Amino acid sequence: MPPHEHIVRVIKEWVGKAENDYRAGVRLLSSEDDALSDVVGFHAQQCVEKYLKAVLIAHSLPVPKTHDIEKIIALLPPPAPTANLTPEQMRWMTEFAADSRYPGGDAASKTDAEEAMRTAERIRVAVRAILPPETLENG
Repeated sequence: MPPHEHIVRVIKEWVGKAENDYRAGVRLLSSEDDALSDVVGFHAQQCVEKYLKAVLIAHSLPVPKTHDIEKIIALLPPPAPTANLTPEQMRWMTEFAADSRYPGGDAASKTDAEEAMRTAERIRVAVRAILPPETLENG
């Protein structure tokens, strides 16, 4: 497989995983069960993380083993698809990767879950606008 085809395939895999997280977050958010807010936040964070890592791959940059949105964004070449997230928003999204999912962490509210999904949607749109069309699923 030529290098370009390999990169396209890998980006498509990351985009597919990001879309799965996005769809899971949307479905869970529509639930009447507010106890799922932590899980919605997790899927929103994962969607953002995976889309940003797809951008790294598109630029032939190494993908770090981190959930830290701020650190991942710092690795992106300009103009980075940050959707104007502030450093505070980046750190807040990162917290959903682990802190809110384990005992002792702060529980997410329905409002938190809604905001996390809005943030995921903003990053999703920004990233999909710059990735090669052949790497995107329909949707």
